[in-house]
Amino acid sequence: MRKRPTFVAMFDGYGAAADVVHIDEVPRPEPAPNEVLVQVVASGISHMDAYLREGRFQDELPLELPSRQGVSFAGIVRAVGSSVTHLQVGAEVLGHDPNHGAHATHIVVDAQAVVLRPSRLTWEVAGALYLVGLTAYTLVQQLRLSPDDVVLVSAAAGGVGHIECQLARLAGARVVGIAGQENHDYLRSIGVRPVGYGDDQEEQIRQAADQRQVTALLDNYGGYTDLAARIGVPSSRIRTSDHRREVEIGYWSARPDRSVAIQLQDVAELVSEWNLRVLVSGFYPFQNLVQALEDLDARHSRGVVVVGMDTTAPAGEYLRKRMRTHHEGDRTAV
Repeated sequence: MRKRPTFVAMFDGYGAAADVVHIDEVPRPEPAPNEVLVQVVASGISHMDAYLREGRFQDELPLELPSRQGVSFAGIVRAVGSSVTHLQVGAEVLGHDPNHGAHATHIVVDAQAVVLRPSRLTWEVAGALYLVGLTAYTLVQQLRLSPDDVVLVSAAAGGVGHIECQLARLAGARVVGIAGQENHDYLRSIGVRPVGYGDDQEEQIRQAADQRQVTALLDNYGGYTDLAARIGVPSSRIRTSDHRREVEIGYWSARPDRSVAIQLQDVAELVSEWNLRVLVSGFYPFQNLVQALEDLDARHSRGVVVVGMDTTAPAGEYLRKRMRTHHEGDRTAV
């Protein structure tokens, strides 16, 4: 009997999304004793996906081509391996795919790579949370912030940046966010004092800080170390874009591990219980994956970009309505 199909995103060589990414039909996988089969409801798209596909990390993270893509996902357990006792068929989960194939309708992953989805966490947010959430969580944790701190965040409206801003505010810190003018109202809506670019940027920062000392920097964009030194930020409390890359690569490369699962559960509970507003700026049907990848590559979006798979999950009707409402034009064009 022919196995039921699953659909997976593949790329055969390095290059731009439109040139190399395609969706293939393959036999549906079956879980090994320690694994679960997950029907993917939503999956986040990250800059790591783009960088790897473009060949930027060939020395650090060589790929075997053709390759799949996607690490963050949320979905419903459809089968469990014989050794799995803590998860049942029908469980709603979020997690990461250590084999980096989460842009698919079905995947098998080690049972330790997933945690239960809090009921208040929407599918779209849950699907994107692993990489952006844990990166933001780790970098903010490293700074050990308090109400005495004033934190400067660059690319503050981005996928990692806007979560960092809200976590820093939860710690009691004042947050000053660097972003384009078009994102300033959004930053204000999450309690961040926005500043723009230009020759007067240092003065803008001082005004936004109410002349208080800026005590920490989260530099998601890169190039702000010298400015931080000029305004007196201690070097020990600067997290550069290189620091961020190290953290992201660590989580992207992580094997199934209980400690990582506990961190993901912590982040999921913070988002759901403390009402962190993870902004989904682009939400695309799976068949429009290339458009979603190009959206992120353009670096114009705030928040996160997510793809939603066509699912028969209980929440699927909601998901399909969202996709029809937001992307009817895209569907018509396909």
